[in-house]
This record gives sequence, C-alpha cells and structure tokens, in this order.
Amino acid sequence: MTDTPVSEMSFEQAMKELETVVERLEHGDVALDDSITLYERGAALKKRCGEELKRAEEKVAAIKLDSDGNPTGTTPVDAQ
Repeated sequence: MTDTPVSEMSFEQAMKELETVVERLEHGDVALDDSITLYERGAALKKRCGEELKRAEEKVAAIKLDSDGNPTGTTPVDAQ
C-alpha cells in the first residue's frame, strides 16, 4: 500500500492498489486487524475508481457528433 491519499490518486493508481489489496485479502494470511484496514482501504479505492469512471463517462457523453459520426466539440457537463 502507498501512503498517497486515495483522493489524490489517478484511476490507474487506485486500480493497481485495489488489485494488490484484493490479492492480499484473498491470500488469507493477513492478521484480522490488518484485514480490516485493508478492507477499508479497498472500499475507498473502489469508490475512487467508480468516481473516476463516472467522470470519464460524462466526458465521453458530452462529445458532440456530426451527422457522419465525427466529433465536432463537446457539450458542457453540469458540475455536481
């Protein structure tokens, strides 16, 4: 695990660490307290990945296409 706050991670960083967390938990050789810490970190990483995917999907959905299907610009996405 890294010391990087989850909120500052890119999608790729969060996904890579999430994979590491899952592997460690699946091995089953982690102490109970450490397992709880890993699970909590994994939940935060999963949430971060979901947020980043949603943001990317919104950007893709905002792309305007012309009648031939070529990108012509973007539509502003409402900030939430």
